[in-house]
Amino acid sequence: MSALTRRQWLAGAAAAVWPLRLRAAGRRPNIVLVMADDQGWGDTGYNGHPTLQTPYLDSMARSGFRFDRFYAGSPVCSPTRGSCLTGRHPFRYGIHFANAGRPGEPSQYSLPSREVTLAHVLKDAGYETGHFGKWHLGDFDGPKRSSPADAGFDDWFSTVRKVPTLDPPPEEYWDNGKPVSTKLTGDDSRLIVDRALRFMQRAAKRKRPFLSVIWMHTPHLPVLAASKFRRRYSMYSEAEQHYWGALTAMDLQIGRLRNELRRLGPKDGTMLWFTSDNGPEGDQRNADWPGSAGLLRGRKASLFEGGIRVPGLLEWPQLRQSPSLIGATASTSDYFPTILDALGLDPPDRRPLDGVSLMPVLLGKAKARSVPLAFETTRVTRGSPRLCLIDGPLKLLTNLDDSPDVLHDLDTDSAETINLADSRPDECRRLRAILKTWRESCRASAAGADYPAGA
Repeated sequence: MSALTRRQWLAGAAAAVWPLRLRAAGRRPNIVLVMADDQGWGDTGYNGHPTLQTPYLDSMARSGFRFDRFYAGSPVCSPTRGSCLTGRHPFRYGIHFANAGRPGEPSQYSLPSREVTLAHVLKDAGYETGHFGKWHLGDFDGPKRSSPADAGFDDWFSTVRKVPTLDPPPEEYWDNGKPVSTKLTGDDSRLIVDRALRFMQRAAKRKRPFLSVIWMHTPHLPVLAASKFRRRYSMYSEAEQHYWGALTAMDLQIGRLRNELRRLGPKDGTMLWFTSDNGPEGDQRNADWPGSAGLLRGRKASLFEGGIRVPGLLEWPQLRQSPSLIGATASTSDYFPTILDALGLDPPDRRPLDGVSLMPVLLGKAKARSVPLAFETTRVTRGSPRLCLIDGPLKLLTNLDDSPDVLHDLDTDSAETINLADSRPDECRRLRAILKTWRESCRASAAGADYPAGA
C-alpha cells in the first residue's frame, strides 16, 4: 500500500455525496469529537460489560453508527491524538510514543507547525474551533511549544498532560494561553464539558458552525471518582469503584452534551463522534487494573487487538436515525478525510493521508475499508511485534525482520489465538510487502518529503 493519494481518497466521493438538500440550504454540520483516555473496548455497557453502567454511550450505540472494528491510531496516547487531527500516521511527523514528563518538564514530542490539522481546514471554511481537555501534543510555552492555538483552535481550555479525574490542579489547565488560577472542584469530565458547552453556545448564538474537540482524562491514572459515583459499585474493590465510577461520571457528561446539542440545533446537523485513544492500562485485568478489553487479546501499548481496538460511535441524525452496526475497519485517522468529504472540501495539499473517507461505508455504498490500515509503535509493546497491517479480516503482526510473523483472521479469531502464518505464507508475503512500502512512505514523510520547499 503506497501512501493514500488525493485521487485514492476521492475515489469514493461519487458514492459519498452529501445530501443535496443540505448543500442547497448552505448548511454545515457542527463537528464534535469526544475521546476518552485509556478506555478499553470492553469498558462500555453496549459491548457487554457485566458491571459498568454507561447508559448514554449505550443510547448512542442504539441511535447511530456503532463501529465493531474501530481502531485508535496508536496503542498509546499522543500518537493517536495526532492521527485524529491530521489523518496521518504519527510516524510521518515524529510523534512515536506517548509524551513523557512530569509537570514543569518539557514534552518529548510536539505536533509540528507544518502539519495541517482539521482545525486549520475547518477554520478556513468558516468554523469556530475549540479544544477542551487533555492535549498531550506539546507544551503551551517554551521550546516544545505546540498548543491548541498553534494547531488552529480559536478557543481552548486544555492541559499539557494527564491530571487526576477529580479535583484537578488548576495550574495544569490553561484557558486560551493563560494558566487557570481559580480552584477546580469536582469531576474533571464535567469541568471539561462545562467549558466546551460555553464555546458551543456562543458559536450557536452567532450562527456559526463549530468544531469542538473534547478529550477527556477519564479513565487514565490517577483515576478518581466522587463518592456518589463510587457508591454504585460499593461492593467491589476501591480501584474498581474509582475506575467504573469515573467512567459513569463521564458517561453522564456525554448525556449532557447530547442533550445540549439537540437544544442548540440544528439537531440533524451535528456529527458527534466518540472513541478512546488506546486500550486499557495494566498487564492484565484484575481488581487493581479494572479496565476491560472484552475478550480481545492485549492492552495499552500492544498492537494486539486489545491495545488498539476501542469503542467507536457516531451519532449523526442527518444521515441515520436508526442503529447501524458497522463491520468495516475504521480508525481515528479517518476523521480528517471523512469530515472533509462530508463538507465537500478538498484536502489542503497532496501530502499522503493514512485515513480514508468513511462516507461510502456510512451511506451503505461500501462494506469494507478501501485500503489497509497500518500501525507502527516503539518502546513498550507488552509482547506484540512493532508493526501491524489490517486488510479486511486479515491482520499481520511483524517486525519486518527475521523474527516470526503472526497472521490472524479477525472474522473467526478476534481473540488472536491461532497463528495462520505457516499455513498461509503467500498472504504473509503479500501483507509484508504492503507494510514495507507503507513504512518507507512514512520514513520519507518524516524526512520532509511531504512539505513544500521552505515550509
